[in-house]
Amino acid sequence: MNKDKIIKREPAPNEAPYTMTRVLLVDDQPIVAEAIRRMLVTEENLEYHYCTDPARAIAEAVEFQPTVILQDLVMPDIDGMMLLRFFRANPETKNIPIIVMSSKEDPKIKSEAFELQASDYLVKIPDKIELIARVRAHTRSYLAQLQRDEAYRALHDMQIELEKTNKELQRLTSLDGLTGIANRRRFDEYLDQEWMRAARGNKVISLILMDIDHFKTYNDNYGHQGGDDVLRKVAQAIDQGTNRPGDLVARYGGEEFAIIMPDTDPDGAETVAEKIRLAVEKLAIPHAHSSAAACVTISMGVASIIPRDGILPSMLIAAADEALYAAKHTGRNRFVNAHDVKKTATAAEKAEQEPESEEKKATDDAAKPSKKKIAKDKIFRAAG
Repeated sequence: MNKDKIIKREPAPNEAPYTMTRVLLVDDQPIVAEAIRRMLVTEENLEYHYCTDPARAIAEAVEFQPTVILQDLVMPDIDGMMLLRFFRANPETKNIPIIVMSSKEDPKIKSEAFELQASDYLVKIPDKIELIARVRAHTRSYLAQLQRDEAYRALHDMQIELEKTNKELQRLTSLDGLTGIANRRRFDEYLDQEWMRAARGNKVISLILMDIDHFKTYNDNYGHQGGDDVLRKVAQAIDQGTNRPGDLVARYGGEEFAIIMPDTDPDGAETVAEKIRLAVEKLAIPHAHSSAAACVTISMGVASIIPRDGILPSMLIAAADEALYAAKHTGRNRFVNAHDVKKTATAAEKAEQEPESEEKKATDDAAKPSKKKIAKDKIFRAAG
């Protein structure tokens, strides 16, 4: 690269970036290059390079990174307008101000140059004061744009980091600190969300509430640290027992857990409940003080509802809680469906009011509904 430097002073270490004026001249005439150099020699904080070979102009501009390019329009081997097109087509030089220089004041040439995105036009050899003024003005504009671009990139990066931080914070505020699964707050939010979705689509939603059997006696005999370990292991087993991404496993409170299962019918919910019961039992965590088994077990209440007007999410929770209560009081280490609880209570009431005759029993057995009818009936009765 043919070059001549003029650096009256280096920027101070604490000086703001983007303050150096860097001028690249592309002209095949050394006499022009020398004339421009003499005009700029007394200017502070300015660096000057010139290129005599237009074929090397793009490469030298990329290397030098000028704040202003002075370019002749008439050069051998390559047309000045074509070189201007090359500068604007290159990603690294497309935004650099380019002052084109011509030996004559021709409106047609000017018009074509500005159509090709020339920044300015000078007749060479220009007046020193005018040249410096234009170089400084275009440099200020270009450096200001670089600063804005850098500020925008920094702001964009900060926004991305902020979004990541907010997402992580939201995730952490939705998790239970001990078990790592969703907490009660997330449970409430998700139930409301899926309840409305099920109501819009007339879909069934199922809920399993579960409780670790005799957890208080476990804590009393094995210590609270042992109890915490049990909570973590049981939570993991429950979480692994659900396969669908739409199902939410949450710590409901204390030793209670819950699973929200959108678009899951009673039979599907019961299948999941039994799978989880077996998974917890398979952990084989010793519990010598349990009446249900020699190891840690869970009891579960299952309920399914199709949301309709007048039915609230709290009714689904109440139904599952009632079924959980029934599971605890019928031996533990099992699940009970809320529909079966209601059905049993209704049958008990009828039995008290009127003893069932053998003839009526035979008639009822003959009129038993199909399995499909039973599954559907579980949903509606649970909802009622």
